[in-house]
Amino acid sequence: MIRRRSTPWIHRSSRLLIAAIAACGALTTGYLTIEKLTGGSVACLAKPGGGGCHDVLASPWATLPIFGGLPLSLFGFLAYISMAAFALIPLAFKTVQKKDLRQKLENWTWLLLLTGAIAMTVFSGYLMYLLAFQIKTFCPYCIASATFSLSLLVLTLIGRSWEDIGQIFFTAIIVGMVTLIATLGVYSQYSSSSSAAKVLSPEPIGEPALGVGWPIRSSSGEAEIGLARYLTQIGAKEYIAWWCPHCHEQKELFGLEAYPEIKHIDCDPQGKDNPQPDVCQAVGIKGYPTWQINGKLYPNVQPLETLAQVSGYKGPRNFKNFPAAFKK
Repeated sequence: MIRRRSTPWIHRSSRLLIAAIAACGALTTGYLTIEKLTGGSVACLAKPGGGGCHDVLASPWATLPIFGGLPLSLFGFLAYISMAAFALIPLAFKTVQKKDLRQKLENWTWLLLLTGAIAMTVFSGYLMYLLAFQIKTFCPYCIASATFSLSLLVLTLIGRSWEDIGQIFFTAIIVGMVTLIATLGVYSQYSSSSSAAKVLSPEPIGEPALGVGWPIRSSSGEAEIGLARYLTQIGAKEYIAWWCPHCHEQKELFGLEAYPEIKHIDCDPQGKDNPQPDVCQAVGIKGYPTWQINGKLYPNVQPLETLAQVSGYKGPRNFKNFPAAFKK
């Protein structure tokens, strides 16, 4: 009597495990996408003095300029959803009578899972490089997403019996190279502009001039000037206090040439530039700076990318500066 070889448990459960990990990745990236699009503040265990997740979401690498500046996390969310779908679709066709059809569906979805997992792992590896050597901060969401991607690749490799090992090797080489080249191409504009991008210190130097504040030291580019003019055009306002260091940080993000284009209201009566404390009180301003855009208030220092998102700005977004930390 010939005993039938039992199927390893990992092969029986691999698709469900892949779907579960992909769901965790989708929840993580979905949360970051919502916060990025709405200008919210993510819950984060940041370094003392700020940093962490806020730095990452404020950095120029957090968006894809070739897709209109959409958040990178949105594409991560779509990738995780796709991986979950590839894993679960064949399970929905278990009762299909045509064995050939089921087998083809199994093979094609495994190939798609392998391709997706390799691409996500390579891309996550590049993001880990940026996190360590460019942004130089700690972001648990980013590390979690990279861990999910690597786990998906491992499960895809061991989750079935691959008859053709050469197919795996060939797919890994081709997909890996294409992903890396495409990634470097997408972020190529930052090799020059973002390498010159300045991470701004949250604390100004010296004492502020009475009624004026600190001088703006950073310069502006086309993107900063375009955003400032657009915000004024749609009636956006920034409520500040001349002595507020966070207000100065917001000024530095725009730069010397762009910030005068902003419609700002000083809430301190001693301010020498458009002081209107009564207006601030009527609006309900409780902290500085606070932005009023399309009838909604956005308190605290805001990355220029966030201001562009919530205001509907469609111009260039190769902003030169991003903040080193936010204090929410």
